[in-house]
Amino acid sequence: MAPPRHRLPAASLREKRGVKEFSELTEREILALAISNEEEDARIYADYAEAVREHYPATAEVFSRMAAEEDEHRHRLIDLYRQKFGEHIPLIRRQDVRGFISRKPIVQMRELRIEELRRQAELMELETRRFYQRAASRSTDASIRQLLGDLAMAEAEHEHKAEQLISEKLDATTRAEEEATRRQLFVLRYIQPGLAGLMDGSVSTLAPLFAAAFATGRSWDAFVVGLAASLGAGVSMGFAEALSDDGSLTGRGTPLLRGLICGIMTTLGGLGHSLPYLIPDFWTATTLAIAVVVIELALISWIRWRFMETPPLAAALQVALGGAIVFGVGILIGAS
Repeated sequence: MAPPRHRLPAASLREKRGVKEFSELTEREILALAISNEEEDARIYADYAEAVREHYPATAEVFSRMAAEEDEHRHRLIDLYRQKFGEHIPLIRRQDVRGFISRKPIVQMRELRIEELRRQAELMELETRRFYQRAASRSTDASIRQLLGDLAMAEAEHEHKAEQLISEKLDATTRAEEEATRRQLFVLRYIQPGLAGLMDGSVSTLAPLFAAAFATGRSWDAFVVGLAASLGAGVSMGFAEALSDDGSLTGRGTPLLRGLICGIMTTLGGLGHSLPYLIPDFWTATTLAIAVVVIELALISWIRWRFMETPPLAAALQVALGGAIVFGVGILIGAS
């Protein structure tokens, strides 16, 4: 017979896991937690400022000022803690308290989008203020309630201060300049490698695909050649883009991401007009493949006009001319 299991009380289980309920914290622990929070937020804002300083100096200045504000709050809290509890501050952090707000540091962000960082900063201030307000409303201890209320008011003041800093530092001209920088980086990191891949996949695979189609007159043979050409071109273009530069000087982003974007778009560009050859009827498949080619070339022209500032007529003529030449070469070779 198995020995009886003894269940630990819920409080003991939480203590064993190293997590406490907010209601279980003493005044000393609450104040220590507030100090830890302000220190962590100041470091996060400082990291934000350093991460965007090169391309967005005005926003970096806002984050630096917000970090300084958090540091000032920390000094005020430490002074209050020293008056009440002495010199030693126990270590207690957000992750030590159940339901507390977690923060996302720079190292956990896959991509540093400037608007996302600004939204994250606004949420940090708003969430901290609302947390303290809720905690104060639930507290029955007068001193704890007053302390939490004071912290909520301090966060509300900081939230207004952050809004003031943003309005002061980010006027319409500065926002327009940073938006232009953001758009330029977006084009460099995503549009350019994707467009290069789509153009290569859509155009370079035309010749082998239609050469095989008209040489054999069989849909399946054409599909196999198109599939092989698309995958081969995707791998080749992906490696070429990834090895072209590391992005440190050009600002084009990480080589791995650029290579993946370029390789995937190259493969998709080739597969678009290869998939119709899964249709057994040769002429139906060929007609559909030609229609897909026209759509692909139109899409490439639109992207060049929309993001690369190429005049629409020039973009259409350049892409159509290149596609027509490669398409004609494939048919001539296949029919010979």
